[in-house]
Amino acid sequence: MPIIKSAKKALRGSKKKRVFNERRKRAMRNTVKEVKKAGPAATAESLSAAYQAIDKAAKRGVIKKNTAARKKSRLAKSLKKTTA
Repeated sequence: MPIIKSAKKALRGSKKKRVFNERRKRAMRNTVKEVKKAGPAATAESLSAAYQAIDKAAKRGVIKKNTAARKKSRLAKSLKKTTA
């Protein structure tokens, strides 16, 4: 446990940030799972929602930019494979 006052304050802040980051990550995972589960029936809106969730996670720093690009690419590739 932190002893110094500023370290205690930083710990409180990081706990709050962790909650938001976990929520953002969970939302991203859930939307991607829904699109994958829908498979060929996935609509443009659901794919757009998944892209939006991935982009928001990257923007907030939950995942890195290249990780977001990779996730979007693989998602599109898997949907293309199922429809073709």
